[in-house]
Amino acid sequence: MGERETAEEYLEGYAGVLTAVCSTGRRLTREELEAFRYQGERAAEAGIGLRALVRAHLAAARETHAGLPRPSHEHLLAAVEQAVDAFAEGHERAQRLAVRQEEAARREFIDDLLYGRSDLGRLAERAERFGLLLSHAHAVAVAQGAEPYGDGFAVTRTIEASLVARFGNRRILLTTKDGRLICIAPADEPEVLAHFAKQAYAATDGGQVAIGRSHPGAGGVVHSYEEALNALDLAARMDLNDPVLHAADLLVYPVLTRDRQAMADLVRSVLGPLQQARGGAQPLLDTLTAYFDTGCVTAQAARRLNLSVRAMTYRLDRIHRLTGSDPGDPVQRYTLQTAVVGARLLGWPREQL
Repeated sequence: MGERETAEEYLEGYAGVLTAVCSTGRRLTREELEAFRYQGERAAEAGIGLRALVRAHLAAARETHAGLPRPSHEHLLAAVEQAVDAFAEGHERAQRLAVRQEEAARREFIDDLLYGRSDLGRLAERAERFGLLLSHAHAVAVAQGAEPYGDGFAVTRTIEASLVARFGNRRILLTTKDGRLICIAPADEPEVLAHFAKQAYAATDGGQVAIGRSHPGAGGVVHSYEEALNALDLAARMDLNDPVLHAADLLVYPVLTRDRQAMADLVRSVLGPLQQARGGAQPLLDTLTAYFDTGCVTAQAARRLNLSVRAMTYRLDRIHRLTGSDPGDPVQRYTLQTAVVGARLLGWPREQL
């Protein structure tokens, strides 16, 4: 059956209404308009395009026109306008409903996937509909900016367009969750997440992106997603300003805080004496942080803190005297650096341990 023939199946009663309207000069009744809207909905649900349907309406109108006296032509045009408008309204209404249902199904799938809910077999079946093969390993990247983002935002559309232009129809899923941008990609295509990170950083005006490690299966997506979230949380607590964070590079930090009480004891015993300094512990803690972050290069650390080298050296000596540990000594440096990391993770001295 051809497209036009298929479209004509949804014109039931149309020609009769046109003839009746032209013979009386009346407008279409409310019931007739609602019937055309309903036909439009049915046609949309059957997957028939609106252009084909409009052509079928006009063809039927021409056939009706041929048998009408000339004074009725104006009535015919008015009736066609009303009928096609009602039909198109129903067609569009069905399309909007279908889009909303698709969006709801997609959002439900994303929530189930990222929270590890739902039966894994059923989840894998649904994943194929959205372009993922959960039998493979995947990695997840999460980007956040100064403001929250949703699926319909310009930022999201820009990044999605860039991914499609670069990688085509690969098995990539771009979505949003809790105001963050999320990209799920096969583990054997790391260039996808690298490109996403670059585009997200630019589109969010300097936001931050975290990339989880790759893991197999549906549970692997959840694991990688949680790693990326934890990396962003860690960056906030540690004041890590790198535009792209890799969870694999940050594994030492969860290890250090696995025994929170032991770490708190280390911070108190090693850095606690810094609270005796004028101005409290924070300035000297910042000094140690800059010193260790610059590879223990005094001049570079001084520039980072806008200090002279002499003032920087004085602070390091002060730390040595208060703590009994020399930041310049390799063995003692390790203890100090571990304590500094612990202080940043635990929020000391702002938070009491």
